[in-house]
Amino acid sequence: MSTAASETKAKKITMPHTYIIIFGVVIACWLLTFLIPLGKFDTHSITYMNAEGKEKSRTVLIPESFRYQYPIDNVKLKTNLSELVNNEAMLNKAGLDKAKIGAFLAKEPGEWDHAALDAAGLNEPVLYSLFKDRIYDTSVKLKSQANIWGTDDFYGFGVLNYVFEGLVTGDKTGSAVGIVAFILVIGGSFGILLRTGSVDAGIHAFIKRVKGYEAAAIPALFTLFSLGGAVFGMSEETIPFAMIVIPFVIALGYDSLVGIGVTFVASQAGNAASWMNPFGIAIAQGIAGVPVMSGAGFRIAMWVITTALGCAYLTVYANKIKQKPTSSIAYETDRYFREHIQVNEEKHEFKLGDKLVLLSFLAGIIWIIWGVTEEGYYIPEIASQFFVIGLAAGIIGVLFKLNNMKVNDIASSFQQGAADLTGAAIVVGMAKGIILVLGGTSATTPTVLNTILHDLGSAFAGLPTVVSALFMYVFQTVFNFFVTSGSGQAALTMPILAPLADVVGVSRQISTLAYQLGAGFADAFVPTSASLMGVLGVARIDWGRYAKWQIKMQGFFFVIGCIFIIVAVMIGFH
Repeated sequence: MSTAASETKAKKITMPHTYIIIFGVVIACWLLTFLIPLGKFDTHSITYMNAEGKEKSRTVLIPESFRYQYPIDNVKLKTNLSELVNNEAMLNKAGLDKAKIGAFLAKEPGEWDHAALDAAGLNEPVLYSLFKDRIYDTSVKLKSQANIWGTDDFYGFGVLNYVFEGLVTGDKTGSAVGIVAFILVIGGSFGILLRTGSVDAGIHAFIKRVKGYEAAAIPALFTLFSLGGAVFGMSEETIPFAMIVIPFVIALGYDSLVGIGVTFVASQAGNAASWMNPFGIAIAQGIAGVPVMSGAGFRIAMWVITTALGCAYLTVYANKIKQKPTSSIAYETDRYFREHIQVNEEKHEFKLGDKLVLLSFLAGIIWIIWGVTEEGYYIPEIASQFFVIGLAAGIIGVLFKLNNMKVNDIASSFQQGAADLTGAAIVVGMAKGIILVLGGTSATTPTVLNTILHDLGSAFAGLPTVVSALFMYVFQTVFNFFVTSGSGQAALTMPILAPLADVVGVSRQISTLAYQLGAGFADAFVPTSASLMGVLGVARIDWGRYAKWQIKMQGFFFVIGCIFIIVAVMIGFH
């Protein structure tokens, strides 16, 4: 075959759409449920002191409480309950009613279902605390699969329900409902802001002023967003900023991948090397029993190195794209931005109204930073703040007739802005559906995910210290695919890895280091990350195309993380 023919064939090969990739992952996870038995943990509440010296509490799993889901052996159950019903001391200690247990034993074994056990006060945690495995047929490890279609079995979930069920999971403060609403409100608000034309005018005015110094924009932006990730766990907050930064870097001659790199990827790099993120490392340290903010010196050095290397990596890539724009895998998808920028460059000058719009935007950003750092604002409040920013921009746009803007344009541009991010919002629900197929993330519910967590966490006990620490890092990287929430991943994994660190001979501080590096870097790659999918929606690029670019950067960051782990073990970081 000729070279030309080979190139033609290669060009015809296209990456699968993000929806196709997620559907494939859903099916793969569903198949796993046929192979991996169910497992569960008990939980308890722990308290710890945060960086401000305030007492915080969090519910975490008890690692030694893990057990597989076994069927109850009715003969063993009857024997043990018959002994229990005559043991007043044990009944009183467990808070059980002798008459209710007697009534349960009087039933036919065929009527001994979960409802009857619950009525007698004998739910699964109580039975396990009383009898451990003595009432179960431990020769059979139960498995459970979602039906192809259905809402009655498997916790009210069927595989083909994954889109709807994923979209309606959670509440307004988190995934998926909260993130979906956040993305739509942000999209609408920025639709108004962009309709004024002030952002485009400001970009062109800024570029004219800094002509010749464009290269400084990449490291400056990367450092800024990396700092945001390190200080307050910036993640979802990057979505609106990406709406401005992406067209800005494209106007400088780069591509949308550079825009994603200096915003979302930078924030996750900062998160990975953070010394104080209250939603990540601070929680992990509290759960592990390590003083919050301890080891800050090592982590600050780690952040400086990570940020510097990240800046260098992205700057090298950006320069290649500037020299040959068509070499970018995002060249075709960036056409929308290039055409939009060209049109606005020809017709827009930087007026007083534009300056007022951008000043109001800056004031809004300061308000948001204050709210997050001082008042604990999160998704509902931040979304509402951005709505106010968009509304203010719209009012200024109408008063100053920016871009011939009228009152109805405020509504129509909000609608169009939200519509532009609908695809990204749907991806968030789809990605959540992956976790639902595995049974969810509850430690107390028998799921495949709990078994994966237990088995992977125990696999490297007994290995050399450096190898064990590196495996902890790999484990956290892999587990981030299933649980992208920083606090959620900490609550599920640290109760297992912290005591495991004692067993393998490394400090608990290193176990928290493995957590933050694994969770932080991987968040910039996995398709289950709601924030990433929101940013990709803004950039109008599918995950498959993005992954092809990001996989190299992930390898780069992974090597950096391994070096940090090895150095930490060698110096006895604690």
